[in-house]
Amino acid sequence: MRVNFTVNGRKQEADDVWEGESLLYVLRERMGLPGSKNACEQGECGSCTVRLDGVPVCSCLVAAGQVEGREVTTVEGLADYAKHRQDAHPGGGCASGACGTSLQAAQQWNAKGQDSQTGEGTELSPIQQAFIDAGAVQCGFCTPGLLVAADELLERNDTPSDADIREALSGNLCRCTGYEKILDAVRLAAARQGEVV
Repeated sequence: MRVNFTVNGRKQEADDVWEGESLLYVLRERMGLPGSKNACEQGECGSCTVRLDGVPVCSCLVAAGQVEGREVTTVEGLADYAKHRQDAHPGGGCASGACGTSLQAAQQWNAKGQDSQTGEGTELSPIQQAFIDAGAVQCGFCTPGLLVAADELLERNDTPSDADIREALSGNLCRCTGYEKILDAVRLAAARQGEVV
């Protein structure tokens, strides 16, 4: 089958997709977007988390055919997605529920070209920068999924409590850390987001 969908603001088409092929496989192997990691293939670890129409999902559990006509945001598109969100909703606060991006609006923005291997030529999203500044990255395998989940949390809740952060990241496993630096990074991104308001 042929699947047409939008990835990081760009219309994409995947040909010869078989029925059981996962969104994760299509993103990594057909689209050249290796950020989402292939780990457990059972939706348990969160390493493959992407946003599907704005909602975090484990891309290993989503059949590629299910994304027909829909919007997917991967870790590679977070910076452009954050910039679009800031332009559309100055101040970045989305706790009122007035934020979020409709599918129609998301299809209007276009991610800039970038080297998916090195990331050269790109800016980082606020949550990506906070992860670096807080020292929340170790081996990096879980990082893409954590970034996507944390970005979604901060879009809908600009002042999350520690319990909110833990709940939002509960589907993402990290085998290297005690999670404290990761929580620090989300707190830092939230604080920086509050300074912009």
